[in-house]
Amino acid sequence: TGNIIQSINVEILGIARDAAFLWWMTGEKKYADLAASVFDTYMTGIYYRNVPKDLNHGHQQTLVGMSSFEVIHEDAVNALVPLYDFLYDYLKTDKADKMDIYAGAFKKWADNIIDNGVPHNNWNLMQARYIMSIGMILESDASYPDKKGGEYYIDYVLNRSSIRQWSLKQLADYGYDAETGIWAECPGYSQVVVGDYTDMVTIFDRNLGMDLTEEIPVIKKAVAADPQYLFPDCMTMGFGDTHPGKLNPAIFARMVANAQKHGKKDQERQFTAMLKLFDPDASKPATEKKNVRVAVTSFFSDKPLVIDDKIPAGDINDYVTPTFYAPNASWLVQRNGMDKRHSLMIAQNASEGNHMHANGISMELYGKGYRLAPDGGIGLTLYSGLDYLEYYSQFPAHNTVCVDGISSYPVMKSNPEAGMKVDYQPVSYSEVFFREPESQADQNRMMSIVTTGEKNGYYVDIFRSRKVEGGDKMHDYFYHNMGQTMNLTAADGSSLSLQPTEELAFAGAHIYAYSYLFDKKSAETSKDIKTTFTIQMPDEDNISMNMWMKGAPERKVFSALSPMTEGLSRIPDMPYAIKEQPTLTFVARQQGEAWNRPFVAVYEPSSVKEPGCISSVTFPEVESGVAGSHVGICIQQKEGRVDRIISSDDAGHLCKSGEMTVQAAYALWGNKQGDDCIFFLGGGTLLKTPHVEISSLTVTDVMLVYKEGVWKYAASTPCKVRMNGKEYNLLPGHDLRKL
Repeated sequence: TGNIIQSINVEILGIARDAAFLWWMTGEKKYADLAASVFDTYMTGIYYRNVPKDLNHGHQQTLVGMSSFEVIHEDAVNALVPLYDFLYDYLKTDKADKMDIYAGAFKKWADNIIDNGVPHNNWNLMQARYIMSIGMILESDASYPDKKGGEYYIDYVLNRSSIRQWSLKQLADYGYDAETGIWAECPGYSQVVVGDYTDMVTIFDRNLGMDLTEEIPVIKKAVAADPQYLFPDCMTMGFGDTHPGKLNPAIFARMVANAQKHGKKDQERQFTAMLKLFDPDASKPATEKKNVRVAVTSFFSDKPLVIDDKIPAGDINDYVTPTFYAPNASWLVQRNGMDKRHSLMIAQNASEGNHMHANGISMELYGKGYRLAPDGGIGLTLYSGLDYLEYYSQFPAHNTVCVDGISSYPVMKSNPEAGMKVDYQPVSYSEVFFREPESQADQNRMMSIVTTGEKNGYYVDIFRSRKVEGGDKMHDYFYHNMGQTMNLTAADGSSLSLQPTEELAFAGAHIYAYSYLFDKKSAETSKDIKTTFTIQMPDEDNISMNMWMKGAPERKVFSALSPMTEGLSRIPDMPYAIKEQPTLTFVARQQGEAWNRPFVAVYEPSSVKEPGCISSVTFPEVESGVAGSHVGICIQQKEGRVDRIISSDDAGHLCKSGEMTVQAAYALWGNKQGDDCIFFLGGGTLLKTPHVEISSLTVTDVMLVYKEGVWKYAASTPCKVRMNGKEYNLLPGHDLRKL
């Protein structure tokens, strides 16, 4: 009800604002009379009004605004500030006796925004925008008995802080990672914040002649880092309270304008290239542009930007890295390229940062042009809805592992180097750790991308989970995939005789989210299994995600449906109606611990016209003289190459499988009849095969590739390679170089 009244008032104020502008342009008194009558009525009311009081003394009292239930929705200010500015000369003559009341009302408004709100996230910037707007149309401090004029409020925005309104500098120091330029909230909110900061840059440039990027240098880094959020479809990842979307090109345009104003040529070249990449229409004249704003406000809020035609558009690969880690938002990226159709990408996230979900170590997988394993979204009614509170924000809505049916509120610790600028390599891996507090469980997720050709590749997922004090009841591996059909069988194609079940439910003292799953079928089996999820494409080039999972004793597998993937519902041109299709869901339940019997899966995207390269996946036993979680995988490819993988929870354990011996967190040996070979030692000291041995005195990452008669390598630390009776001492280097 309050929003209805507020929105009508804002509409009326917008008409009055436009009338004030027309008076300023034409001098016709009728426009001034209209604007002044509305302005006088509203501002007199604000002057004498007090904010509502919460009789329960609750949190809402610290959020409430003068015209809205929250200080971040004081939209009336956006109409009243330009109205006052354009009508100022008229008001000084016609309403001279009311000028102190008008100024007092504006200051009362700004003071309330300073007193109320939330200081440590995107709210603070929205509040600052209102305070700044008010500060710019007030007289100088000396004009008022309380010495609170334009300088006071502008200084409050830039330098001063209260309990609920921090300065732009303090907020940037708190929310931005100085190394990565990433904001400590989920992607959707981060996009809002970088937009607000660059908007502030423009406001300071135009109105004060002050370069805010010199005062807050992380702004430039944040704009430059923004493309790291992108999947190869050039839309942002969707974890937390986020809908995937495109980057806002205005942030690059504002940095170009800032560079031009202050003569910063390097910055102009950098952000002009980014602007042209993300907005190909940017260089066109207004008559040729799409979606040009048609509004009176565009005359005084939008300034034309002249772009240097000599600066070419940038390449997306100049702005993203194969690996990227943002600790303050607990997300990690692995990519093997940015080709919309053929590249692979993993986006992992936990819950550090604001507007994040209770999702443990969650992941999204990309393939064949789509995020095939997506995040669930935020529900149809956002934070106020039961679907958000009970399902979309909880473990079972994500691709993760839930312990004993009670997991909640995770924290992640991760170790990859942040944002290394290296070439895309045939193999990448990551290992993340996290203590799940509700069940007091240690969880470890090792993920890898293995590129096998220009159009092919696969993912490896090894998820270990166990309670610190023991007494594990069960660990549930949740996986969601796009599509309309799901086929779950044994790895050899035989039926598992799935039967309808009412398991996976709130009943049993589990979290409510379990009850959102339906059409559940299950089978108890220790067999290796294969699941195929299929998107039925309009052009009949159906896209599939093929999953192979290692079996284990006391294991039960489920096929199910869960609520529609709301996170994808706003993406245009999807192959089917997302809101009308429940999400295909696979669950593997491990009775007892899932550390020494981890969830081990291989995923490969494919399509009818671009079939997968894998013919079979098996999981050979691993021998080790030390007890631990040791995993072996053998991936047979159709063209003859065989990839052998060993992973251990302790890189010091000597592990052997077949002809491969390793001491590493993750190691891969790929061999195609001696012609196409790859050796990858990840987080370890030894990888030994019959013809090649890689060793190091310290834990290292090494890649050794043989193709078309040439050996190449990359290494993170000095190491040795022995082959063909020779020994080579390798120096560190992230790019593949000749041996």
